[in-house]
Amino acid sequence: MTRKRDHTDQAPDPNPAHGLGLMARLRAYFFAGILVTAPIFITFYLAWLFISFVDQTVTALVPARFHPETYLPFGIPGLGVVVLAVTLILIGWFTAGVVGRMLVRVQDRTLARMPVVRNVYTALKQILETVLAHKSSAFREVVLLEYPRRGMWAIGFITGATQGEVQNLTEDETVNIFLPTTPNPTSGFLLFVPRSDLVVLDMTVEEGIKMVVSGGIVTPPDRRPAEDRELPQVATRLRGVGQAIEEWGDEVAARERAAREAAAPRTPGGPPSPQAPAPAPARPAPAPAPAPAPREGKRPKRPAGTAKRSGTGGD
Repeated sequence: MTRKRDHTDQAPDPNPAHGLGLMARLRAYFFAGILVTAPIFITFYLAWLFISFVDQTVTALVPARFHPETYLPFGIPGLGVVVLAVTLILIGWFTAGVVGRMLVRVQDRTLARMPVVRNVYTALKQILETVLAHKSSAFREVVLLEYPRRGMWAIGFITGATQGEVQNLTEDETVNIFLPTTPNPTSGFLLFVPRSDLVVLDMTVEEGIKMVVSGGIVTPPDRRPAEDRELPQVATRLRGVGQAIEEWGDEVAARERAAREAAAPRTPGGPPSPQAPAPAPARPAPAPAPAPAPREGKRPKRPAGTAKRSGTGGD
């Protein structure tokens, strides 16, 4: 008697296409090919578009005698990018000197007098100086915050500490948070959130942007230690907030109860009786009008409805 083979002891098949029909296998292989080639193709295509755009823009500013096509039968891709990088380095080196700083100040004063241009120039300069500064904390940390209501969480980026009038008007220490939208992270919302309401994540800014752009499809791994992964820090915070709200409600109820007891009348020798509305006082009945006094020499009239008294004696 032959023993039946136990299929449960077999190792799982690493190729998911096995056991499928011909069309199902072709479809699986087709999507696998897309997953492999699409990221590489899109990356090189975007890079080629950028290089071609820079080459066409920068090469048009270079005299024709310096073009490689003048001496070679072919062009050199990326030459415009190299020329642009060298030009920016030379400009930065020149503005670091005394003459360069003087020219920059003259440029700032000139543009500050133009009605429309000064607003755009000042805003762009402040943003670039803040982002490109070496000690800037803009877009260095990814945080988790409750938005748009309690119990719902969103990913944001710290752009700096709140300063000026906004910080002076708020009681807590607030932080500037940029909340991007999906799938376009260039638009979003500016929020001023207390630092105590933020949960700082260990993921990098690049990983956070990937997660926002992909709509949560690309999720970075959790690099925290194993013991920290088992502790739900966010749930603990929520329980703390709920407990604080419950304690505050109990305190308000106790104050209202104490105020009612203080206003309630007290019975002698007993606990204070609950205050009840006092009954309305009874309205007294009108007193009967007094009878008129009889005149002198005349007998009073007999009331109506009474019979005349008969007797043996005369009046």
